[in-house]
Amino acid sequence: MNLSAFVARRYLFSKKSHNIINIISAISLVGVMVCTMALIIVLSVFNGFDSLIKSMFSNFDPDIKITPAQGKVFDPQTDTLRQISQLSYVDCVCETLEENVLLEYDKHMQPATLKGVSEQYSRLTGIDTTIISGEFVLDNGHRQMAVLGAGLAYYLSVNVNFISSIRIYVPKRNGRISMNPERAFSNSYIFPSGIFAIQQEIDNRYMLVPIDFARNLLDYSTQVSALELKLKPGTDRDRARDEISAMVGDDYVVRTQYQQHEMLYKVMKSEKFAIFLILTFILIIGSFNMIGSLSMLIIDKKNDIATLNSLGFDRKGIQRIFIYEGWIISIGGAILGLLLGLLVCWLQQTYGFLKLDSMGTFVVSNYPVKIIWTDLLLALATVVVIGLVASWYPNRLFTKRYLDGMDNAE
Repeated sequence: MNLSAFVARRYLFSKKSHNIINIISAISLVGVMVCTMALIIVLSVFNGFDSLIKSMFSNFDPDIKITPAQGKVFDPQTDTLRQISQLSYVDCVCETLEENVLLEYDKHMQPATLKGVSEQYSRLTGIDTTIISGEFVLDNGHRQMAVLGAGLAYYLSVNVNFISSIRIYVPKRNGRISMNPERAFSNSYIFPSGIFAIQQEIDNRYMLVPIDFARNLLDYSTQVSALELKLKPGTDRDRARDEISAMVGDDYVVRTQYQQHEMLYKVMKSEKFAIFLILTFILIIGSFNMIGSLSMLIIDKKNDIATLNSLGFDRKGIQRIFIYEGWIISIGGAILGLLLGLLVCWLQQTYGFLKLDSMGTFVVSNYPVKIIWTDLLLALATVVVIGLVASWYPNRLFTKRYLDGMDNAE
């Protein structure tokens, strides 16, 4: 049996001669517990938002996107690009063509990005699961149709239940300067079939149409602005990107879904790291309670130190008593905080007590929460390390003082 650990437990849970030490010790444990719980909850909420944003972008952005290094369009009818669809890890390839246009609907006008997509687009993304009005139909067999974002639909006052067309204006690629502005623009019309809601930036900007319609309007034959790829489950995206990039050469830019929004993801990671540092700093400040409680305990037990020394406890054994007590406070508080943090996250995931907005203007109504075990281990390790350092300092300072005093008295 470890006598130092046994004495440490007795000191922690027994009544001291000064009751204030019990209170400070309890405050120290509660402080460690609350900080640990806060770390778990905040990191889990950040993970929840990160997962939510990735899932929203995955409903519109491909796993891998190939664009030209120079210019706006390229011809996909080359042997190299055709070989991409034959790769074992590529599930499907979708041709897309984008251009900035001006939309007119019922006397309302709004600039937008027209995106022509091939038939595989709904298979490539989860766009059909984001429809909030109408349905995802680009060709009903009789005529070509468009699906537009909720923001565009709002600005144009589009209603898919009305039989009204959206007129599209775009500058002619080979147009000449004319005194009549109408001659400088190509225009066509298309009927809306559905409205999607993914993310504000996308919803306010994009309208999806069949790629043949986009080519006719923009006066292209087979050109595309991008090849969008869906990879099979379990495929390493970075490895696939490197292999495809080596195939197509320097004439094309190959980006993963992360690289398509690299700045956004970097900002989110930086915010998460900054919050972690802030909470760690608060934990360091809170650890002064532990320093105070251990210091007062050592002072309160100075007579016991002399007794234990007389009974045969050496210097290291006496110091271990108070180190163990600090460990009990820090590790005990960390474990309790971890359990409470997990409980709060589970309650939020299950019941969604904390709401984002009562008006329902967000994609989700509750704060998203996602528990990642590496974050739990990082939070637990951070709390324990800070607790151990906080318990070492007063033990080193005060026990050395009393033990040196006893040695001098002898």
